[in-house]
Amino acid sequence: MQTEFVMRTQGPGLYEFTSDVRQWLAQVAKDGVLTLFVRHTSCSLLIQENADPEVQTDLRAFFERLVPPSDNPAMSYLRHTYEGPDDMPAHIKAALMPVSLSIPVSQGRPALGTWQGIYLFEHRTAPHRRQVAAHLT
Repeated sequence: MQTEFVMRTQGPGLYEFTSDVRQWLAQVAKDGVLTLFVRHTSCSLLIQENADPEVQTDLRAFFERLVPPSDNPAMSYLRHTYEGPDDMPAHIKAALMPVSLSIPVSQGRPALGTWQGIYLFEHRTAPHRRQVAAHLT
């Protein structure tokens, strides 16, 4: 079973799509392993806490501090800068974080913990249309 989740982002941040995944899994009602794969090189996938929004705020702030924009003097060594100061840092962040996830599925439900949600972590400043391929085996 395969599908694709499409998300429109409005700049850097975590975009939860757990409910979309749950709805699709409920329709196929199987046990197995769900693989999610983001089809882009400047965003990531995460399983993260979905109860306190400060977790997402802090994660975003941490990664912005860890990998600042290319116009920051600390990033003067970067060469891939012609797509804007957020582009190469977005590629670095995507290289540091997962671009695919494996989630056990039982009776058509993802085996997530109580406070876990599935997120696309957008690293670019401009709005984007992001695609996440899903495969249930």
